[in-house]
Amino acid sequence: MKYYLIAGERSGDLHGSHLIHQLKLQDKSAEIRCWGGDLMEQAGGSLVVHYKDLSFMGFWEVFTNLRSIKKFLDFCKKDLLEYQPDVVVLIDYPGFNLRIAEFAHKNHLKVCYFISPKLWAWNRKRAFKIKRYVDRMFVILPFEKQFYEQYQYQVDYVGNPLVDSINKFHTPPEFHSTIQSGDKPIIAVLPGSRRQEIKHMLEEMLELVSEFPQYKFVVAAVDNIPTEYYQDAHRLDEVVIVTNKAYELLSVASVAVVTSGTASLETALFDVPQVVCYKTSWLSYWIARALIKVPYLSLVNLIVRQMVVPELIQKEFHKGNIIKHLKELLVESPALISQQAGYRKVKILLGNKKASQETARLIIEFLQPAKQPSTY
Repeated sequence: MKYYLIAGERSGDLHGSHLIHQLKLQDKSAEIRCWGGDLMEQAGGSLVVHYKDLSFMGFWEVFTNLRSIKKFLDFCKKDLLEYQPDVVVLIDYPGFNLRIAEFAHKNHLKVCYFISPKLWAWNRKRAFKIKRYVDRMFVILPFEKQFYEQYQYQVDYVGNPLVDSINKFHTPPEFHSTIQSGDKPIIAVLPGSRRQEIKHMLEEMLELVSEFPQYKFVVAAVDNIPTEYYQDAHRLDEVVIVTNKAYELLSVASVAVVTSGTASLETALFDVPQVVCYKTSWLSYWIARALIKVPYLSLVNLIVRQMVVPELIQKEFHKGNIIKHLKELLVESPALISQQAGYRKVKILLGNKKASQETARLIIEFLQPAKQPSTY
């Protein structure tokens, strides 16, 4: 069968690559065309557009790139009609993918969605659009199943792909020499995977270095971001930068300062105490504040439905606040004990399903025509 996968960012590329691997394993005739990144291509997908060309984030940033986004949308629609896949598999990235879902449905293409848009956070009415245009939805957060039930739309909870990835991860022995930490414990700095995030976050995070001389600071960089975005870190002799090594870093870190997003959940699954931070342009923040309908920003807090990890957002994101929380997490404190207990709850709620394997199975099952009863 022919599959057309669309991921528009780094985490989608990772999850898409695992899904491609499972589709090829379970469907020996699978042909896969995709929008994504290097990982999806390495897994066997025929790459059409790289996500680095699609990485627009924030209301203002999206508005200023509308012409480019429309150009990609028009190209994608044309490519879909020419390729005529058996199914379109959308991976998160809602601003783009929900438009493609509507187009594909209206052109009689089957549509599956892996990793739901965060409708529960804002613009919940889009659930009606998903119900209309998406044939099957595969969610990776347990509370999303209950959310969609409010709209009489049945979805499948397939487990969280991060659980499987982290359970299988082993730190290469040579990584310790890469970070040159000596005997110093490590503070991990995860400033995000988008340019706008790093621009707003990294400089403030690095102000912590002089306050914790007994620790080694290691910054998790990503290779789709130009090196000049990390120039503040390059100027500091006490800081090491590692590229595409977030899991290696988290596996050896004592504590982490994390830009909110997938990384906060990854940090929790590695049992690393963390402070979650977020800052964006004031216009994007003002719009988001008016629209967002959930009490927390971090996935960790949302899953457990309580404040497990501290969230320093916009004006609360400053050196003094980060120092306060880090000092509490670096000793055996009530804050640390509470966070560890919250992490245990997260793991119980996520469960141990193999998300990519289960999603591939359900997609293939959906595409197969119902077996006709035998007649004798």
